[in-house]
Amino acid sequence: MAKMGRPKSENSKKKVLSVRVEDSMYEQICAYAKKHNMKVTEVVLESLERIFGKSKKK
Repeated sequence: MAKMGRPKSENSKKKVLSVRVEDSMYEQICAYAKKHNMKVTEVVLESLERIFGKSKKK
């Protein structure tokens, strides 16, 4: 029987990172995400990629 579910990605994300932020920062992140039609996770990951020089322009 074939396996069900999402196919494996070459760069699968296996680690979970939890970060505490102040309410004001969280509101800023959410507002940015909404304005740019992104998820909060996408905003955070894109920001980290910019910091580490691994920018992935769409």
